[in-house]
Amino acid sequence: MKSSPLNSNDNPPVGSASNPHDNPCVERDSTVAALQAIADNGISYLLPYAQFLYAERIPNPVLEKESDAPPEKMLMRFSAGDVVVLGSGLKRLEMNLQKYELKFVKSADRRLAATLNTHVAAVTVNLNQESV
Repeated sequence: MKSSPLNSNDNPPVGSASNPHDNPCVERDSTVAALQAIADNGISYLLPYAQFLYAERIPNPVLEKESDAPPEKMLMRFSAGDVVVLGSGLKRLEMNLQKYELKFVKSADRRLAATLNTHVAAVTVNLNQESV
C-alpha cells in the first residue's frame, strides 16, 4: 500500500458533528510527538510536546464587552511560541494536552457549537521572534 507524503496544504479531515468522536476542532492520538495548530489564517504549525511549557484555561475576558463572544480562552505556551484558543468546552482540550495526546486543534464554524462538546471558535499562533 502506497502512502502519499503530507502536503503542507493538507488539513485534518472534517468529521461529522453528529458523532462526538468526529470533532472537526480537535483530535487526540496517544502516539503524537507534536501538536498541529491550524491558525485561522490557514497556516499550520507543528509545536513539539518536548517544548511544551504550560497551559492556562480562563473565562474569556472579552465576554464582559461582547456577550456573544466564546466563553473560554486557553493559552498553550511552548518555547517556540503560544497558541491561543477561544471556544467552549475547552476542559477536554486541556485534559488531552495534559496527556500529550492532543493531535490537532483548529477552529470550526460557529453553527457547530451547539452540537459539539468541545467547540473551538478561533485559533491564533504567535511565534517568539528568536525562534523564527
